[in-house]
Amino acid sequence: MAVFDTPEEAFGVLRPICVQLTKTQTVENVEQLQAHLQAVSDSALQELQQYILFPLRFTLKTPGPKRERLIQSVVECLTFVLSSTCVKEQELLQELFSELSACLYSPNSQKPATVSEELKLAVIRGLSTLMHSAYGDIILTFYEPSILPRLGFAVSLLLGLAEQEKSKQIKIAALKCLQVLLFQCDCDDHPRSLDEPEQKQLGDLFASFLPGISTALTRVITGDFKQGHSIVVSSLNIFYKTVGFIMADVQLGRISKVKAKPAVEHRVAKLIVHREADWVKNTGNKLSILIKKIIECVSVHPHWKVRLELIELVEALLFKCSQSLVESAGPLLKALVGLLNDESPEVQAQCNKVLRRFADEKVVVGNRAFADILSESLHSLATSLPRLMSSQDDQGKFSTLSLLLGYLKLLGPKVNFVLNSVAHLQRLSKALIQVLELDVADIKIVEERCWNSDHLSASPKTAAQPWSQIQRRYFRFFTDERIFLLLRQVCQLLGFYGNLYLLVDHFMELYHESVVYRKQAAMILNELVAGAAGLEVENLHEKHIKTSSEDLREIVTSILEEYTSQENWYLVTCIEAEEMGEELTMKQLGPQAITSGAYTCQLTSFPAFSKPSPTICSMNSNIWQICIQLEGIGHFAYALGTDFRLLLMSALYPVLEKAGDQTLLISQAAASTMMDICHACGYNSVQHLINQNSDYLVNGISLNLRHLSLHPHTPKVLEVMLQNSDANLLPLVADVVQDVLATLDQFYDKRATAFVSVLHALLAALAQWFPDTGDCGQLQEQNVGEKGSHLSQRPEALEKGCANTTTAEDIEQFLLNYLKEKDVADGNISDFDNEEEEQSNPPPKVDENDTGPDVEPPLPVQIQIATDVMERCIHLLSDKNLKIRLKVLDVLDLCVVVLQSRKNQLLPLAHRAWPSLVRRLTNDDPLAVLRAFKVLRTLGGKCGDFLRSRFCKDVLPKLAGSLVTQAPVSARAGPVYSHTLAFKLQLAVLQGLGPLCESLDLGEGDLNKVADACLIYLSAKQPMKLQEAARRVFLHLMKVDPDSTWFLLNELYCPEQFTPPHPSLRPVQLRGATGQQSPYTANVLLLLQELQ
Repeated sequence: MAVFDTPEEAFGVLRPICVQLTKTQTVENVEQLQAHLQAVSDSALQELQQYILFPLRFTLKTPGPKRERLIQSVVECLTFVLSSTCVKEQELLQELFSELSACLYSPNSQKPATVSEELKLAVIRGLSTLMHSAYGDIILTFYEPSILPRLGFAVSLLLGLAEQEKSKQIKIAALKCLQVLLFQCDCDDHPRSLDEPEQKQLGDLFASFLPGISTALTRVITGDFKQGHSIVVSSLNIFYKTVGFIMADVQLGRISKVKAKPAVEHRVAKLIVHREADWVKNTGNKLSILIKKIIECVSVHPHWKVRLELIELVEALLFKCSQSLVESAGPLLKALVGLLNDESPEVQAQCNKVLRRFADEKVVVGNRAFADILSESLHSLATSLPRLMSSQDDQGKFSTLSLLLGYLKLLGPKVNFVLNSVAHLQRLSKALIQVLELDVADIKIVEERCWNSDHLSASPKTAAQPWSQIQRRYFRFFTDERIFLLLRQVCQLLGFYGNLYLLVDHFMELYHESVVYRKQAAMILNELVAGAAGLEVENLHEKHIKTSSEDLREIVTSILEEYTSQENWYLVTCIEAEEMGEELTMKQLGPQAITSGAYTCQLTSFPAFSKPSPTICSMNSNIWQICIQLEGIGHFAYALGTDFRLLLMSALYPVLEKAGDQTLLISQAAASTMMDICHACGYNSVQHLINQNSDYLVNGISLNLRHLSLHPHTPKVLEVMLQNSDANLLPLVADVVQDVLATLDQFYDKRATAFVSVLHALLAALAQWFPDTGDCGQLQEQNVGEKGSHLSQRPEALEKGCANTTTAEDIEQFLLNYLKEKDVADGNISDFDNEEEEQSNPPPKVDENDTGPDVEPPLPVQIQIATDVMERCIHLLSDKNLKIRLKVLDVLDLCVVVLQSRKNQLLPLAHRAWPSLVRRLTNDDPLAVLRAFKVLRTLGGKCGDFLRSRFCKDVLPKLAGSLVTQAPVSARAGPVYSHTLAFKLQLAVLQGLGPLCESLDLGEGDLNKVADACLIYLSAKQPMKLQEAARRVFLHLMKVDPDSTWFLLNELYCPEQFTPPHPSLRPVQLRGATGQQSPYTANVLLLLQELQ
């Protein structure tokens, strides 16, 4: 709070200090004065303003060199006084302005004086404070023609500081001060808005500075990006406000043709500019050069605020100077259009706002309408587009396509004026086709295969607009993904605003013209349809009417027919023998689909009966073409919505064919398309889609199976349907399955691979749809007369013994049961025992109503199908093709699972399959042995005693011998051995032997064979996985015969000595009781702990 509120009190305190400063100009005296000024109120300071300013001004005017620190202190003190008071006299204002400006004057150079940065900053702040302190209309009287030289000096001084100084703080302060001098300050202290005469007065005055201001600011704006965005933003602001003020059409319209003679000196009069027509034209032409430079630099500036300020520049100049800056209208519009797709949402929003204002107010530039300028610019861009797309880098392509997209958005329906020109449409389409060319040289495209049969519903679809999610692809002429996004948006806008019939016809001609154009044309057609439906298209023209749903459906139907035609849908995508035969057969009608334009197959001299072999590039090209067409079907579904259901009869079947394709990219694209169709047509899932349309799908499969040579992909459709449906489908496909089996019988030597895959999918579906609800572990109904041998009862006794302490009654009952079983085994059974048995088993009651003979009920559909399939598998087990044998073994395994509860059907078939299965186990490729052993394990678990003798006679000796032979090899092998097929075979046999021994209830002799073969794998020298598998074998043996297993392990290594409980008993000596460590010690100890 001020201490001295009255002028008298303040004068009494300040007078001695002012006198002292006048006599002795030192920094200490200036600082003392400023310190006392802090205690004076503003009103008192205003009364004493000139008295206080006198010693400060006197110090600045004193001739001779002065220290910079002194000048800085004086300027800062003077600034403090001006910030607390108002300047009410024009003369004082002009003199203070000159004195402050002179502080940075350098007589030997046109540049600012080489003084400290602190002094420069103080002077700039002083000038700014001075202009703000001008009272009322005094500020306007300051801007008279006589002040022109002094004002020009200050402007050039500030421009020099803004351009040449390294300090960011000084640059920003200089630009802000320049804004104040040019009457552009937005602060509250600035005076009211100017009337017309005042605007003309300032405009005439500032016009003298326009060349210097515009060129200097252009250099600042186009300088290094590292100078900071705030400097560029301020410079842009001053540039467009200054130019917009001086070149404003409203002001220039009032300028008289005759130049008035100002009442000033001649040399000052020469500086005054008369803004007549010639001056406006010349100045406009020169400014257009600077504006182009600014636009080129700022439109690619990395900071969004700079680009946002560029929009303000365009808006101000086009609205205020549309007549005076005609030459700049094109570049300004181009800059605005280019920012329409800026990565910054703030820039995009402001750009849209300005463009809407242009459209609403119907801006006229020169004598031409806004739309005419845009149309002319689009013509020019379309003409040069092919050259630009082939010569520019990624950033250049991005800018050019952003510009094209902006023109399309602004022109809206008027884009048809350009499209109706054949030359321009051809150039536009040529550029799009050229830039969208794919890079198909990557071998991974054709190399990646889809072996597993995942459900289509597992395909990820998390986006709000699933149709917009497309596969990643690589292009020849650009790598930036933003360019592809822009290209898609361009095509969508063409489809939305353009004549859809014209565009579709044009690009369909290119699609037919050459396979080089086919993929690009398909991509464009897909986006045209999506755009015509208005998917994610921003409509700036509210009166535009979209394409009707009927027209869109007609167009989609025609494109869909072209996509799914034989020459465009069944392309060569692999070089597998059987598939190649199918594809090349299909291609007799369209051989051009085998080659791929620039990637044409090498067709040398082929014999008459041979066919050309496609190259990697041609197959990659075909794969991408199919993927693009599949994505197109998904786009069409979203475009039509529920109306696409009318086209499902022609679209769903081909998509299902590709969903079963072995090429990964194709199957993924088809799965994505299926999900798109579900979303668009209102189906809950792919399963729902297939079930709802299964009637005509099954009908198509049935018809095509009759002409399999013309429709070789038919089995894949049924396979995909089975993989993605439920049990409700079975009644519909039951007859088709019989057709498949009949066709397999006819073409087993040619098309077995496709049919076996279908059978695998069928049996996998049946196993999933009809799981066995009974106890699968107790399927031993055929074991007539057996009530359980002592081997099968011992696991129960072992479990009871672990749970409870054995009593004398338990031992007595055990001995009685043993004696009884011994009598039965010897044939010593009395009639009394038989009578008791008969009484305990009364005869079943006879149904009085059942008078007819025993008639077996008909088998369920799934059982009949599994029986028929298993019969075919028995014949195909000996096929010469390893792939078929492996697949058949998998199908056989599933058949056993489905038939497990139907022993009357399973056992005869298992009996017939046994010889072929034994050959697969004992004399086949290791891969087939592995798969056959898996089937054997399943059979053992489901058939039980039926396989015991067969297994012990035909398989067990060879399996045991193989384990014994291979054991030394695995013991010596290194870590790489675990990746070999021999190791996997050993591991599979060891993992399966234990469950087989338990499920088949092997006898003691056979168990000993198994134990002897597996015993060596308990050695610590064996790989860890084999040791673990061997331990599991012995765990299963413990359940079957724990006594023998215990004895065998102790013979190998006995961890303790057995002391007889009575001296009359002999001590027990086991061979393993040596007390020495062996390779088997660790594993034997673990197993013996399990027995205790």
